[in-house]
Amino acid sequence: MSQSSPNDLWRDFPKTAPEFDARFATEDDCRAYWIEARWGGEPACQRCRSKHIRKPLRNGTLFECADCGHQTSLTSGTLLDKTRKPLKVWFRAVFERADFVDAFYNSLILAFSAASLATLIAVPAALAITRFEFPGRDFFNGLFLSPIIIPHLVLGVALLRLFALMGVNGSFAWLIFAHVLVITPYVLRLVLASAIGLDRSAEHAAQSLGAGRFTLFREITLPMILPGVAGGWLLAFINSFDEVTLSIFVTSPATQTLPVRMYVYATESIDPMMAAVSALVIALTALTMILLDRVYGLDRVLVGKQ
Repeated sequence: MSQSSPNDLWRDFPKTAPEFDARFATEDDCRAYWIEARWGGEPACQRCRSKHIRKPLRNGTLFECADCGHQTSLTSGTLLDKTRKPLKVWFRAVFERADFVDAFYNSLILAFSAASLATLIAVPAALAITRFEFPGRDFFNGLFLSPIIIPHLVLGVALLRLFALMGVNGSFAWLIFAHVLVITPYVLRLVLASAIGLDRSAEHAAQSLGAGRFTLFREITLPMILPGVAGGWLLAFINSFDEVTLSIFVTSPATQTLPVRMYVYATESIDPMMAAVSALVIALTALTMILLDRVYGLDRVLVGKQ
């Protein structure tokens, strides 16, 4: 009885077997991989048909031809239409990945905390800069706004060195501090714009009627600068949630944010998971804006309309 060739075996190989799945870029990739694993053959380059294949280049999923340099991925998930994973599978896979879910919650808590602290710093600073004359006012104004013009890559390296010297690498509290440092200027700019054009006649009237400073700020000043405060907080939240350049240097595996996790995953794998995560983040942002508009009104928050 004659021995079957690899091609004969591949022709009879059931295409519904577990080995024939969406890990492979093309059917030829699956054939080459299967022949090597089951027959002891050697896969050939799909471009020049050379047998000199280097593997693996990355986590055992990327093969490269030694002659022409052509690379073949075994994880792209674009095999055939009948074996391609449905779109809903990738969205479901996002929620099944604990690392992505944890990173999302880290980003949410981090952005909310950093934006709130930045607002607490920026509001009194803006009022002091616009209302009082004191030595060094321009210096402090420039100091608060300086993180805007300093590249986040430089800040990330500097903070990494600082945190290493202090022994606080990987601390979530110091990660919040790093984000507060880079997002405070965004809040300050908008609050400054609201406070500069503020009509203080209502404040003077309230003072003449005996209102205290806290009551004056709560009942008169804050409502008048609320559009700048709300817009600054929202802008700071978005920038903190989306920050990746600085966060790469100051996060640890336990405090990874969603953008950092997406960046790390993109360097390790090639599949539609990143598109699914991005689509979910965009949908969540749109839903939040719609709910805010329905419940309170974006015009009231960002523009100050009554």
